[in-house]
Amino acid sequence: MSLPEASEEPHFEKKSYRVKKKIFATVGTEADFFVVKLTPIQQSVFCSWDESACHPIPNKWGLQGWTQVYFGKVAEDFLKDIVKTSYSNVAPKKLVDLIGD
Repeated sequence: MSLPEASEEPHFEKKSYRVKKKIFATVGTEADFFVVKLTPIQQSVFCSWDESACHPIPNKWGLQGWTQVYFGKVAEDFLKDIVKTSYSNVAPKKLVDLIGD
């Protein structure tokens, strides 16, 4: 939630994280995994690390870049990178510029 103008809102049975009303991540009620929005190329890169820890959602949403990531199987740096990438995909450029590297 330290990303500029990010907010948490309900999304069906999940929590969603949004910027300017656009979802960049969701967390289910079990909270053992989360889902982020990536481009197909980003998805391929992140998922190549470990398919058991990070993989496309197994439906049409996965083909659109929605990617499931398991909290217990990824390091904190990986988690930060993938969430920041997802945020950058939906946030306005002026907000993305505020987060830097």
